[in-house]
Parts: sequence; C-alpha cells; structure tokens
Amino acid sequence: MAKVGVLGLQGAVIEHVRSIEACGVEAVVVKKVEELADLDGLILPGGESTTMRKLIDKYGFMKPLKEFASKGKPMFGTCAGLILIAKDLVDYPEPHLGLFDVTVERNSFGRQRESFEADLSIQGLDEPFVGVFIRAPHIVKAGENVEILAKHEGRIVAAREGQFLGCSFHPELTEDHRFTELFIEMVKKSVEIKVEI
Repeated sequence: MAKVGVLGLQGAVIEHVRSIEACGVEAVVVKKVEELADLDGLILPGGESTTMRKLIDKYGFMKPLKEFASKGKPMFGTCAGLILIAKDLVDYPEPHLGLFDVTVERNSFGRQRESFEADLSIQGLDEPFVGVFIRAPHIVKAGENVEILAKHEGRIVAAREGQFLGCSFHPELTEDHRFTELFIEMVKKSVEIKVEI
C-alpha cells in the first residue's frame, strides 16, 4: 500500500493526515529527515512559508527534499507548500526548493481577514470543489509542460507538472477529499511504475 508523508514542521499537518487517511492511504507526519526514505509521496502543507523555510534549514531538510524529488516521487504543495516548491517567486531573489516550473506570487488574494471560499471548476473533478483561500498565493506564470487544473477570477490556483501538484487553496480544510485523491492517484501510479521496473 502507498505511504504518503506530510512535512510536519509547521502548518495544517493533522488536517492533511485526516484527508490522506480518508482516501484509504497510510499517512506519516514527517519530522525527521530519515522518515522521507519510506515514503511514496509527500505533501508540503499550508502554513507560513517563511517560518517553514527557516525550519527546513534548521533541521537539514533542504537537500533531502530535493533528493526525494530527484527520485521522481510525487510532491504536493498547498498554499505555503506551493510557494516552497515553486521554481520562481515574485519579488524574491531566489526560490526555496525550486522544483515545480511555476512562478508564484505570495498573499495575492489579500491578508488573513480577506480569507474566503469559492466554488472552483477543477480539471479531473466532475462537480465544483470548494476552495478555502487563506492569505493565498497564486501562480502568475506556468511553464510549457505545466497542466493548469483550475483558475479563480482569471488567476491560476491549481496546476500539475509530472510528479508535482500545487494549489493556492486548502483542500484539507473541507470534508471533500477529491483533490487529495488526485494526488493519491499520482502516488499510486508512481508506485505501480516502480513495481513494473
């Protein structure tokens, strides 16, 4: 069975664990670098990207996370997690992990008090999905191999490129686990490919 980790340094960790488990998959809260080795996929949760970056540096996660990605294992960044995996950031001299071929702007939907929910039409999902936007970033520019999955008011809020999935909103804060399921399917396919090899 596939095993999916949630980077447990800061942010909406438990909510992601519940969503993964609701999809029938084992979830692991990752607090030590060694715990990455047994995982088939990894979620970088929403939270505060600057704080998360400091903790990634403090606990030596930067290189191991890049190595995890280099093995082709799926990674899913939500909100702050999207900021962490993006290749470029608006008004930032350099990216954090720099893995996902998108340019992201932080807090582009406003501050905490301007948080909102919106019905989103997401590619691959039959019915609208309620996106919870909290100090949300958005994707300003996507590389040629990036598949755009959803937009809100003309702004890209969900996209996928190979093993990487990213979204501006918090899918884990609803009882609708279909967006998490999109990632779980990516993980399962990745596991199947490795078994065939």
